Amino acid sequence: MEKKKRECGGQNAAALIASVALISGCSSASTVINPHETTGAISGISQPASLTPSTPKAECPGLDIRPGASTLNIAAKRDQATAGDLRYQLSIGQTARECRVQGGAMSIKVGVQGRVLLGPFGTPGAVDIPLRYAVVREGPEPKVIVTKFKRLGATIAPGQTRVQFIDIEGLSFPLPSGEELAAYVVYVGFDEIDNKNEKKAAGMAKKRRRSSSSYMVETATHLVR
Repeated sequence: MEKKKRECGGQNAAALIASVALISGCSSASTVINPHETTGAISGISQPASLTPSTPKAECPGLDIRPGASTLNIAAKRDQATAGDLRYQLSIGQTARECRVQGGAMSIKVGVQGRVLLGPFGTPGAVDIPLRYAVVREGPEPKVIVTKFKRLGATIAPGQTRVQFIDIEGLSFPLPSGEELAAYVVYVGFDEIDNKNEKKAAGMAKKRRRSSSSYMVETATHLVR
């Protein structure tokens, strides 16, 4: 499993990278990289002519899709998602990543390509895509090093049954020792829980604003009287 994770940041990554013209190709994460080098060249970014000898070399962490998070079904009844009331099905197809080491920190760009399928109860229009990126130090006691949640937007046009989405996200963290870095894994996947929490928080904030506005109106009316 570990070897598989460290072989490549996703099969056919070149197709993903070519579509966004940021990351191209895919190389083994076991390759030792020099400072400013990447595990897949980024088009349009020139590499320095000279490298600082004192800057340590590092191994780019492997990339994997979080278990159970490669697909997400959105149903008419959100609490009871079944094939019978499926509106949309989200899936991740390809992934890729690149690493850069500079100033005692490692920066990783993660590319994700997926698609949204229209279900029997779905209609063309906007669809939310909740994604979670994370770097985790695996071991007896796994530790999250850095994580980011984001919601993308995709639109299925009238007459269409699917749409593709592509996203590039950057993650940075202090460069650990080589032995510790070997246990790092980059994960990506759908995160429905945080998507619900974010929407719930937004709804509560909106409700509080309404309550505050109502209170101000009532107070102003009372003062006028």
